[in-house]
Formats: sequence, structure tokens, C-alpha cells
Amino acid sequence: MDEAHREVLPLMHARAAEHVEELHERGTVRQLHTERNLARRGFLLGVGGVGAMAALAACSSAGTQTPDTRAGTASGGSYTGDLKVVALAVALENQAVAAYKAALANAKAGTLGTVPPAAATFMQTAMSQHEDHAKAWNAVLTGAGLAAITGIPLSNAAATANAVNSATSTAAVAKLALGLENQATETYLYAIGNVSNSGAIATAASIAPVEAMHAATLNFVLGQYPVPDSFISTSKAASPSMLTV
Repeated sequence: MDEAHREVLPLMHARAAEHVEELHERGTVRQLHTERNLARRGFLLGVGGVGAMAALAACSSAGTQTPDTRAGTASGGSYTGDLKVVALAVALENQAVAAYKAALANAKAGTLGTVPPAAATFMQTAMSQHEDHAKAWNAVLTGAGLAAITGIPLSNAAATANAVNSATSTAAVAKLALGLENQATETYLYAIGNVSNSGAIATAASIAPVEAMHAATLNFVLGQYPVPDSFISTSKAASPSMLTV
């Protein structure tokens, strides 16, 4: 599984770069920067202070400022259209990373009982791969002039975190993780058919199989057939309405 992930990683980053390039070609990024400049100009005109103009000049001379990503929100722009789907993808990947990280911490603390070494290795590997996915998607957002998403701006974030921390066995964690992996797989499948940007489509297509392999492994751990369905549905796909940014 990890070998397959490493093989597609360069392609995943290439497709994300294509997404950014296509956004530039469409003028989406130019429009976002125009909106940002207008908003800044309106603020300065509104306060009308010489000090504000001096502050702007100081910022300009210091170079491009790093966007504030503490809350995972856009800086001077918004996640709309295909970029909202990208933002959703980052949030889902961050949620998976947090879930596996919490499960590993709980395993180390002994709250999950006896955890087979293979299960711990899988959780560590899956977490690392989700981190790679989040970086690829965040590169699209920052390439479009928006802030990277570092948190989990999802309406179900607290409930998912509580469920992971309430788990008392490896099986319980595996069941929760399976739900996250299936959701990510189906969300990417839905995105492939519902976004217009070719780079985003290719990025989703390069990540979805890895998420499906995670799910197959978790099915096996739970004593279920690894590939239970002939086709992947989209009934469990996450909706952009889940985003809280």
C-alpha cells in the first residue's frame, strides 16, 4: 500500500500544479487578487489615515506576507467553486490525520488494550499518506492566493474527535477509520464527476485509490471482505456544506 502511494505521489503533486496553472489561465487567481486589492484599498480609504498608508507601504517593502492560517480561513478571498471542493478535501485529510494521531496516542497510553504491531504500523502509514494528500491539496489553495487549511473546519469535527477518543479497542478505532476512509474515497469520486478543473480531477483520481486501499485493509482487520462492493458509490461523500469556513 505504501509503495503504491509513493509511486503516485509525484503524479499527485504534478496534477495539483496543473490545477493551479489552470486556475491562472482562467483568470480565477487574478480575480481573487483583484478582490483582495479592492478590499484593502477600501479599508484604507475608509480610515483615511496617513498611518494606515504608511503601514501598507511598510508591508509592501517587506515583501509578500504569509497568510494567517490559524483558523484555516481565506485571507482576502474565499473558497468557492472548485476551490471549495479542494478546501473540503484538505479538511477531510486533516481529519483523518488527527484521527490516526489520536488513536496512536491512545494506543501508547494503553486505552485501546492490546494493539497488534501490524495495526499500529498501518495507522502510522495511513496517517503519513493523509499528510501527503493534505499538502498536495493545500498547494492548490496557496497557489490560488488563498490560505492553507491547517485545522479541521468541518461541522462534524468535534463529534469525530470525541468518537476516536472514546474508543476502547483496536476494532472500534478501525471501524471509525473505515468510515473516514470510505467518505474520502466517495468524496473524491464525486469530485471527479462534478468539478470542471482538469488538475483537480486528476489529483482526486490519483488519491482516491489510496483511500480505497486504506478501506480495504480496515475491512480485513475487522474480519470483513476487503472489497465488499463491485462499484464505489457516492452516497457517503462529504458535502461542501460541511465546511465551516
